[in-house]
Formats: sequence, structure tokens, C-alpha cells
Amino acid sequence: MEEQRESQTSKPKKKHPMERANILSLTFFWMAQPLLLSKLLTYYDPTQTDMTRNEAYVYSALVLLANFSSVLCIHSYQLRVMHLGMKIRVAACSLIYRKALKLSKSALAETTIGQMVNLLSNDVGRFDFAMQHFHNLWIAPIETLVVMCLLYWYVGPTAMVGVVFLLLFIPFQMYMAKKTSQYRLRTALRTDERVRLMNEIISGIQVIKMYTWEKPFSKLVEIARLKEIKQIRATSTIRAIIMSCNLVLNRMAIFLCILTYVLTGNTLNATYAYTVASFYSILRTCVTMFFPQAITQLAEANVSVNRLQKFLLFDELEVEASNDIPKYKKLVENGVNSTVRLGEVSTSVGIHLKNASVKWIQSLPDNTLEDITFEANSNQLVAVVGTVGGGKTTLLHAVLGELPAQNGTIDVKGTISYASQEPWLFGGSVRQNIIFGQEFNQKKYDEVIRVCALERDMTLFPHGDRTLVGNRGVTLSGGQRARINLARAVYKDADIYLLDDPLSAVDTHVGKQLFDDCICGYLKGKCVVLVTHQLQYLRNVNKIYLIESGRVAASGTYSELKATESKFTQLLADSEEENEDIRRKSKLLEKKEKEDDDKEAPTQEKEERGSGTISWLVYKSYLKAGGGYLKVGLLSLAFVVSQITASSTDYFVSIWSNIEQWRSENNIDVDNTFGNDSYVNATNNSLLVNEEQSSQYFWSKILTDRNSLVIYSCLACSTMVLTVLRSISYFRFSMTASTRLHNSMFNKTIFAPMRFFNTNPIGRILNRFSKDIGAVDETLPITFIDTIQIGLTVLAISLVIGSLNPWIFLPTVIILIIFYCIRLIFLATSRDVKRVEAVTRSPIYTHLSASLQGLTTIRAFGAQNILKVEFDNYQDKYSAAYFMFLSANRTFGFWLDFHCIIYTGLVIISILFIESETFGGNVGLALTQSMNLMGMFQWGMRQWSELENQMTSVERVYEYTNLEPEVDRDAKETPKYWPENGGIRFIKLCLRYLPEEPYVLKDLTFEIKPKEKVGVVGRTGAGKSSLIAALFRLTETDGKIEIDGVNTKEIPLNVLRSKISIIPQEPVLFSGTLRKNLDPFDEYNDDVLWNALDEVELKNVVSDLPSGLDSKMSEGGSNFSVGQRQLLCLARAVIRNNKILVMDEATANVDPHTDGLIQRTIRRKFADCTVLTIAHRLQTIMDSDKVLVMDAGRVAEFDHPHILLQNHNGIFTKLVAQVGKAMAENLTSVAEETFTSFVENK
Repeated sequence: MEEQRESQTSKPKKKHPMERANILSLTFFWMAQPLLLSKLLTYYDPTQTDMTRNEAYVYSALVLLANFSSVLCIHSYQLRVMHLGMKIRVAACSLIYRKALKLSKSALAETTIGQMVNLLSNDVGRFDFAMQHFHNLWIAPIETLVVMCLLYWYVGPTAMVGVVFLLLFIPFQMYMAKKTSQYRLRTALRTDERVRLMNEIISGIQVIKMYTWEKPFSKLVEIARLKEIKQIRATSTIRAIIMSCNLVLNRMAIFLCILTYVLTGNTLNATYAYTVASFYSILRTCVTMFFPQAITQLAEANVSVNRLQKFLLFDELEVEASNDIPKYKKLVENGVNSTVRLGEVSTSVGIHLKNASVKWIQSLPDNTLEDITFEANSNQLVAVVGTVGGGKTTLLHAVLGELPAQNGTIDVKGTISYASQEPWLFGGSVRQNIIFGQEFNQKKYDEVIRVCALERDMTLFPHGDRTLVGNRGVTLSGGQRARINLARAVYKDADIYLLDDPLSAVDTHVGKQLFDDCICGYLKGKCVVLVTHQLQYLRNVNKIYLIESGRVAASGTYSELKATESKFTQLLADSEEENEDIRRKSKLLEKKEKEDDDKEAPTQEKEERGSGTISWLVYKSYLKAGGGYLKVGLLSLAFVVSQITASSTDYFVSIWSNIEQWRSENNIDVDNTFGNDSYVNATNNSLLVNEEQSSQYFWSKILTDRNSLVIYSCLACSTMVLTVLRSISYFRFSMTASTRLHNSMFNKTIFAPMRFFNTNPIGRILNRFSKDIGAVDETLPITFIDTIQIGLTVLAISLVIGSLNPWIFLPTVIILIIFYCIRLIFLATSRDVKRVEAVTRSPIYTHLSASLQGLTTIRAFGAQNILKVEFDNYQDKYSAAYFMFLSANRTFGFWLDFHCIIYTGLVIISILFIESETFGGNVGLALTQSMNLMGMFQWGMRQWSELENQMTSVERVYEYTNLEPEVDRDAKETPKYWPENGGIRFIKLCLRYLPEEPYVLKDLTFEIKPKEKVGVVGRTGAGKSSLIAALFRLTETDGKIEIDGVNTKEIPLNVLRSKISIIPQEPVLFSGTLRKNLDPFDEYNDDVLWNALDEVELKNVVSDLPSGLDSKMSEGGSNFSVGQRQLLCLARAVIRNNKILVMDEATANVDPHTDGLIQRTIRRKFADCTVLTIAHRLQTIMDSDKVLVMDAGRVAEFDHPHILLQNHNGIFTKLVAQVGKAMAENLTSVAEETFTSFVENK
């Protein structure tokens, strides 16, 4: 299927002969027009007697026929080349995605999701237009040579001056194209950086809000945007110059020809002026417009090709991918991969590492794992334990083949299934996430649901296993995500199961059920490698490996290791008991907890799509962002004045040639020597009889050759200067608009409530910040200026032709009405097609982002082909909308041109039949102007329509600039030293995430006294994380929360959040320096930062980094282990040293030894603070002053743990009982001791 698709996208060659035939026919008909026009104008030459009126009719008909033939060719040709460009883009997108699925870990460290999104959105977009004028690269030189020959043959050598002038400008245009490509590359790099930043910000928005880091991140984005705009501004200035050249070079060339012709002693006549003008209109189209555009577009496409090439040359893994996932043997020896079918070695399933060394980034000198010898065979459960950052996850990646061996051998025999440490879910249903491309078997599926403790959850889900999980699983709790992630691994039939810490995210009894029923039961007889921090399960495993600092510190059975004096005994000393994991791995507000069975199914909200015409408010917002009404008024005036001078230049040539014709007809001679403008001979004074003749005589006397040349020169030079100045001014205006719109959209987005981020996938938001802003930056300004310029030109041409023959105003009005009606019909379709195109783009970015986040899982499951097909389906939907848009555009263009030919026919009829025109200058002006109108009219109407389509990007940006910010309406001035004590009171607090949904927290009323340490426990969905959401005001609440007697609703959001420290459930780090991750405002000196790192035992790790605190963090902090990231979050809290600290299951990813260190640090550093701990290990909260037990959104119990344990029917007592008899006794004694101490102190 994939091969067929790729062969289809890579075989557009059969159509090339048709394209060449089209462009050659088009060139022939273009060439014919000036020759036919020249013949027709000869009829009006007063000296000719050969041509009859009938011959003039024939030439008129041939002019129209040539026009019609060129129209037939051009639209067919343009559709074909644009279609070819689309195919190249689609192929490039597929290539980027397929490469992304193969990227090695070291390559992933070098690139970012932002860069790949930019490649998919902006870079490949260059291919759409690269082919549009490609053929002009070879047609332009041929046309120039042919036109030069024809000019010399028909007009004489003076007409060659303009061609030389145009040719002299080609090196300048090529230089400009080169500079454009340089700036394009710089722009692309800056855009990469900005989109990467946006990706990180959207991914970590909740943490940013809770830390009140919106301003420093806004500053970072602002700086990145300024750097990007600086490059775009330079490109726009070059574009303005090139566009001005397109408009004025042709006029200047004609001006030079006429100047030379007159200065060499010739008398200007209409045949010369308009034959030259019509030939130069061909050169204008080909040489001054399409040729430089072809060079520029090719140069920009070349930049994109080079960027793609660099991306495609990143290191990749040789991985197998198929839907039926064949079994294979993988042998990696000294970094060399080989793959054979498992049938040959089916009796020896297992993992064998011998003296293996691996590292994440190949360029670094030190290995992550050094000299590892590891073995796991069939029918074995092997546990891997160790401290944070020891290399446990790295070992699994080495087994998966993600990290090649630097030394030693890695021998893996059998198929592998894998459950990642951080659960990865894609935006499908629960069932789709578990099946993940495998064949569905109901019996097996039900059994997997049972052993993974998902049966109760299935009853809670509104639509059972068909419930959508949302992007990254936002609709689920952390425990649910972890169990679905495990169920996916277990459902796959494999020989080897690699389970990376799957028990950290679940309740104690659920963890025990998973270990007994799933790992020891369902997977019995398989080769299972379990990475865990839950040491109570180690008694039941066949072998244990203790990994410290990248080496195997000890290995053996539980009893063997316990008997030795190894580091393992130290670990056991910290945790000789069962470890509780009431861990809900959800982002604080990423979705509601589920208690009720009757909730509506969580469905993915569709992206909003505008309808109808683009609102005037959208145009107003764009113009206002550009600089306000005064700036718009001045720019409009500049456009009008430059158009008046340009049209006056054309009109003056006709006046001049008419005067010369009148002189010739009336035998009035003039002394053409410059300096003597007196009439020498006026043989026929009786001509001065009537008023008209008197007027002609008057102008004939004033417009001598000398005066005419001066006036003509002034008009031509003024046109050039005004056009360049107004173009540069306009592009600067558009850059200002783009900058302000982006900044406004970003500020509104980052301060939007959390619900906005939960209901909009990351790809949808990135689409606005990449493709839509890219369109506003680069595409829209060109369309806008084209629309204005062509609109003014068409109006001027209509007035010029109408002034020569007022009758022509009638068909002009009719044609305009017809055009407007056609435009209305076209816009009704194209505008919505463009909106559909914009909406179908978003899933492509979301799919890429989700795939990269779960890349290891995807490769472990061999699911690449499934995801490739899905990506191609998304592309097909986008391509369908895009091709529809292309086809509609070309059809619209054809019908407009067809009506323009009718209009040109009417102009000719009005000249030849209705009013017998005698002046060749008027005929020449009318015909050349109306023929110019033909291509221009349809292009202008299409650009006007395209403007509406491009304005959909502004409309989408404008939507985000109107996002409602987080509610902060009741905020008052905060007391200076608030909070001084840290006492918290909840008074009848209720919370729900949407007005139409039931309450998640119900009538919470309790009080936490200053400096109290309170543990919060409860099963999944009890409302623990919603409690934090309420405290940080991440959503609207009813009732009150008071801190030191002040209602939190009266505290400004930024003040409230900055006064509460949080160690979040999922550790979020941002790329940039380590220092910026700890202290983004630069408020603290290095000593404070180093002391904080020392407190969390990361000082040695950071000091070993090449640049210490200034060391660069990878995207998402991926160069640190999950546990180390959690410790860095603790360091942030230590640095802030607030009166209130909230820990949201913050030690779930660390070993018991590190957990003990964290608890001791918190007790010591936060002794004078109020601490709320959402528990994941019961022993961490048994010495708390109080325990809050949540159940179904209500306070079930709240008192000292010892007092709660006296209630034998209480929820807390049952939770403690679930950890096992020995451990329960231990926990009870701890609670009793702390209670005794508490009473004594009191």
C-alpha cells in the first residue's frame, strides 16, 4: 500500500509533455498579439494607403483569437504545474513523517518538534509555488531573443535600448533572489526556534500558570519573534523592490526607447509607441515578472530542500515495521545491527548483554551505561532497581535497540512488548489505545482488562472502552493512563515484556493486583523485565539487578542480595515495607475526575471554523494592528498618487503621438532642435477655424518635442520613485500588523483558562502559530498589495479608455457587474474550502507531535505502518481541500479572462464601428490598455478573492486575540506581607469544570492551621487533584478558600500563585539553561541555586555538567531522568521558600532512598510552612499532623492519622490494611509515635 502511494506521488512525469506543449503554445499566442496589433495600428497611420477597412476587421478578429487561445493554454498549464507542486509537497511531508519515525535518540536530541512542525507547515509550502513559474527560467531567455529580433525587424534599432536596460537589471534581480534565499533560511531557523518555544509552552502551560511564569516566557517568545521579524522585514524590503521593479521597469524601458527614438531625429507615432509597448508587455510578463519570481521561488525552494536534506541526513534506527509484527531476532554487536527470523532460535528466547556500553548522544565522550552484563531468559521475572538517574530506563532502550552498543554485545531473541515510564496515549478510544494495531480478540481483551484492573474504570467511562481519551490522554486520571499503557503492552503477544515502572501511578491495592494478576499471573512463562521502585515486590522475582551510576552495582536473587553488604541493603533499609502508590498522574486540570456513571462521553471538541464572508472586524483588526487610521490614510494616498502618475505616463504617450499625427496630417512642421521651439511653417492657416482645431493648435504649440520629453521624463521618474517608496512603506506596515497580531494572540493564549488547553490539541494551537502566522507574515501582504494595486490600475484603465470613448463605460459597468456576480459565487465556495483546508491541516501537526512523544512505544510495537497510513489519510483530506481550492481558482480565472476577451472585443467594436476614431494614439492606447486589462482583470479579481481566503488566517488569529482570559474580577490590593502564617480554610467549596457538568468537589469545609503538614489520600477520581486546581484557581469555584483570613478570589491570580509553591505530579522542564529552569526571573544569586541543588542531592550531577548552571536543557528536559526532573522541581520549591507548599504525588518516580531524602528535606526546609502532600506512599504521610481522606469529591475523614486509625470502619483504616499486615502494624506505630509527640509538644 505504502509502495503504491509513494510510486503514485513520485510519478508525475507523464504530464510533462503536455505542460511543455501548453507553455510553447502560450508563448506563440503571446508573440502573435503585438504583431497583429502593429498591423491594426498601421491602418490609422495617415501616410499609409495599402490597408483596407476589411483587413482592419480581420486583424481585430485575429487579436481576439490570439487572446482567447492564450487564455485556454495558460489556465490549463497553471493548474498542471500547481498540481505538480502539490504532489511534491505531499511527497516531502510523507518523507518527513517517515523519517521522524526512524530518528535515533541522538538525532532527536539535535532536532525538535517545533522544527519538524515548521518543516511541515512553512518549508514544504515553498514546493507549492516553486513549479508555478519554473518553465520561465528557459522560456524567458528564448522569448527575449525572439522579441529582440521582432523589435529590430518591425520597429528598428532604437527599440533595442529598452531590452538592454531590462537585461542589465537581471543580475540585480538575481542578486536580490540570492539575498531572499539567505534571509529565507535565517527566517526558517528563527521560526523553528519560535515554534519550538510555543510547543514547550503549550505542553507545560499548567506548570507555567502555577509558577506564574507567563511573563518570562512571553519575553522569550517576544525575543524569538523579534529575531524572526527582523529577517522577514529584510525579505519584505527586497520583495517591495522586486515588486516595484515589476511595475516600473517596463515603463522605464518604453520611456528609454521613445527617448532614444525622438533624440535620434524621429517623430513619435502611434505605430512605434504601441508596437513597442505591446512587445514590452510580453517582456514585462516574462522577464520582469515571472523570471525573477521563478528565480526567487527556486532559491527559496532550494533553502527548503537544504533544510529537508539536513533533517533527512540525521541518524536513524534500522527498525522493522509491519502490521502483523513478525518475530525477529536482533543482534547488536559493536553497534552493528542484523535481523533474522525467530523461527531459527525459538527455543532460546531472552536478553543477553555482555560488557555492553551505550550512550544517548553519540558526540558526548562518556557512556550512559558502562560495561553492563545482563541476562533475562524465558519464564523469568527480572527486576531492575536503583537510584534516580542510575540508567534503568537507558537499559530498556538499549534492549529495544533504540541505543546502539558502543562496546560489547546486545543479543535480543524474541519479539518485544514495552510499557513506557511516562504513559503515552494517542487521541483515539480506550480500546484503540489498548489494541494498537493488533488483531482484536474479545476473550483475550477481557482478560487483559481484568488483570490490568481496568474493569471498574470501564464502568465509570461514559461509553465504556469506546470513550475517547483525548490528546495525550487528557480525559483520564494518571492511574488510568498508566494502566491502559500497561494493558497495551500486555495485550500484545510477545516473548519479552519490558515494563518501565508501571506500578508507580496506581493505588496500593491496585499495584498489588497488577503485580499478582498481571505480571506474575498473566505474563507467567514469559521473559519479563520490570523496572520498579516498589521494593516490596522484589521477594517474588527471579533475579534483581541494582544499577547505580550507569553500572551494575549488584545482581542476584532477593535473598542473595540481602545477605551481602551491597547498596541494595541500604535501599531496603529505606523501604522494608510495601509502598503505596495512590498516584494520579493527571495534569492538575487536564480533566475532571470521574465519579458518576451518567456523565456524557468526553468527545474531542471540533476546531471552530468561520462561516460566511470575512467580517469587517477582521479587516479592521489587521489595519489597526498595522498602525491605525492615519497610517492607513497616508498609505492609501500614496497608492492613489503613484497610480495617477503611472496612468498619466501612459496617457501622455497617446497625447504626444496624437499631436504628432495632427501635425503630420496638417503639414505643420516644427523646429525640433532643442532650444528653438518656434513654428517654421504653417501652410494651412485656415485650419484654425473651429474651436477643436484651435485647441489642437494650442497643444501642438506647447507640446514641442523638447517639452514633451521633459514632461514624459518627469512623469516616468516620479512613477518609479513613488512606486518604490509606497511599496516599502506598505511592507513595513504589514510587518507591524503581523508582529502586533502575533503578540496579541500569544498574550491572550498564554493567559487563557486551562479549559482552553484541555479542549484544544497542541497541533491545533501550533497551526495558528505556525501556518497562519506564516501566511500573515509572508503571503497576505503580497496578496493585499496586489489587490490594491490591480484594483487601482483597473479603475485607471477603465477611466482612460472611457475618456477616449464614453460609450465604453456601458459595457465596462456590465462587465464589472458580471465579474462581481462570478466573484460572489466563487467566494462562497473558495472561502469555505480555504477554511476547511486550514482545519484539515491541524490534525497533521497533532499526529506528528503525538507520534514523536510515543516514538519508543511505536517502534517497540512495530506500529509505524499503521501510523503512516493514518498520517497519509490526514494528508489526503488536506490535499483534497487544497486541490479543490486550486481547481476552483483556475476555473474562476478562466471565466474572468473569457469575459475580458468579450470586453476587448467591445472596445475594438466601439473604435471601428460606433465611432470612427482617427487618431492612432487613441486606438493604440485603448487596445493596449484593454489587452493589459484582460490578464490583469482576472488576476485582480482572483487576488481580491484570494485576499478573502488569506484573511481567513487573520480571522483565525483574530479568534485567538479575543480569547477570554482567566477570571480575576474580584481582585483587590493584597496585604504587603501576605501570607504571614499560611493557614488555609475551605468553606463550602464546590468545583466543576463546566457549568453543565456535575460538581467534582462538593461542599468541602475544613481548616488547615499554619505550619501544619497535611497528607491527602483517596482513590482515583476522589478529587485530590481538583483540590489543588481549586487552591490555584485554575478553574471557577463556588464557596470560599481563605488563606490567612483573605478570600483567594480577592487576591490577584499572579500574586496568589506566586505565594504557593508546587512540586507537580509530572515534572516539567523547558529547554534553555538549567539556571532559567530554576530561576527564570533572575531573582536569586548562584549560591541560593547551588544550595537548593545541594538540598536535593543534585549538586554533584549539575557540577559534572560542562557548563554547570548554564548547561543547556534538551526539549522537555529529556537529558535528565524522570526522577532527576522531579528533584529539580523540588529545588524550585526550595528556592521560592513560600509559606505554603503543595506536593502532588511528587516522589512517585524516585526510589525509596531518594524519597526519604526528599521527605527529610521538606521537613527541614519547610518546617515553618504549611505543607499539603497528595500521597503516593502511605509512609510519607503517616507522620503528618493531619490526613485528609477524599471520597467522591467530599471530605470523608480529616484528623491526625492515629485518631483516624481508631475508627476500624474508616476509609483510612482500610487503606492502611491493604498494604499487608506487617506494614500496617509499622504504619500504625509510626502514627502513634507522632501523635504522642504531637500531644506532648502541644
